[in-house]
Amino acid sequence: MSFTIAIIGRPNVGKSTLFNRLIGQKLALVDDQPGVTRDRREGAARLGDLRFTAIDTAGLDEGASGSLAARMQAQTESAVAAADALMFVVDARAGLTPADHVFADLARRAGKPLVLVANKSEGRHGDAGMMEAYELGLGEPVAISAEHGEGMSELYDALRAIIPHEEEEEDDAADDAGDDDARSGRPIRVAVVGRPNAGKSTLINRLIGEERLLTSPEAGTTRDAIAVDVTWGERAFRIFDTAGLRRRARVEDKLEKLSVADALRAVRFAEVVVVMMDAERRFEEQDLRIADLAAREGRAVVLAVNKWDLVERRPGLIGELRQDADRLLPQIRGAPIVAVSAMSGDGLDRLMAAIVEAYAVWNRRVPTAALNRWFGQALAANPPPAKSGSRLKMNYITQAKARPPSFVVFCTRADAVPDSYLRYLAGGLRTNFDLPGTPIRIALREKANPFAHKGKRRG
Repeated sequence: MSFTIAIIGRPNVGKSTLFNRLIGQKLALVDDQPGVTRDRREGAARLGDLRFTAIDTAGLDEGASGSLAARMQAQTESAVAAADALMFVVDARAGLTPADHVFADLARRAGKPLVLVANKSEGRHGDAGMMEAYELGLGEPVAISAEHGEGMSELYDALRAIIPHEEEEEDDAADDAGDDDARSGRPIRVAVVGRPNAGKSTLINRLIGEERLLTSPEAGTTRDAIAVDVTWGERAFRIFDTAGLRRRARVEDKLEKLSVADALRAVRFAEVVVVMMDAERRFEEQDLRIADLAAREGRAVVLAVNKWDLVERRPGLIGELRQDADRLLPQIRGAPIVAVSAMSGDGLDRLMAAIVEAYAVWNRRVPTAALNRWFGQALAANPPPAKSGSRLKMNYITQAKARPPSFVVFCTRADAVPDSYLRYLAGGLRTNFDLPGTPIRIALREKANPFAHKGKRRG
């Protein structure tokens, strides 16, 4: 029987939007008005290679016995009882409400595997609500935007941890040793992206040793994002070939728009993104835009310069590539850059090794004690700037998660901290904790003022 997951939460947190995204069609009605969903609805859901049955439920809301709200809640409770696991959804923009705490207790009493989802987490406005979700005591929240498709890779990882797989059930004993990928045997998900005719399909064909993907001298041959399983050096990879990405202004054909959307989805599901460039036209504006897109999505990035066999070799050329990459892409400074020839196969060993290393950095965690020792030294060397004559105070730092490395700084007046200072901290983290190439995210969280509610003294 299919593994069943019930999507629960208070009204208007985006449960139906998430349900529609998981089943791949707009089956459930979605509106800004709360309470649109009344009956529970089931659908065959798919996320990456995961298959399960999703149940969309009415928003958990209290009501008088026999009322419509009470019957809706009974439907939801029936779905909870029938499900194998739960996805508890909260609204990261609105923050927690008393209803969230009440129904978190209901979810906890169900005693089933649970994934806490902080929806509507796109942009800065969702950061505070995502961190606030820790208060529910339901584990680490998964920050997503169901409407925009952000955070689906992180949701995949959380769901994969609770959905049983035959190969994992047969080998549970072996799953207790080694790192995360060694335990699960899960392939590293890699998206190969770039401008049209950069050689993406040719590269993947060379990796698998057969003409699996259609190639042509004409640009735009690839339309769908095609997944291919590759084993290289005893490591498993799932590599996605994608359509070439042109500048948005030049994309007019509807089919190309769909192909571009498919490529962008592949980037969001990937863990490592290989940005392929033409060696004779490297670091063009669109190459930089594609690399920046991968960084903003929080993926590990590897830069591959293809058609290297066509370039006139001279001393110091690789060093120039490194300098150009760090200058033009400071947000992923230190990202691996590998010269390859997809036609001849030169450089493929170096490319695959770079992917494995980038994946390891992307998963890296920094011990809190070492992190705060560095933080104190960084503040002493370059204190936060004063704002309106008052010095900003930063108390401590912690790593909230990996994939990519994400940190939370507790401070006063978070809105007054300039972006330049956050870049200074990110650069220090990258240098001191060996985090080359991976995106680094820093969120600011204000410490609550215990006297804020007292107001002014009355005369």
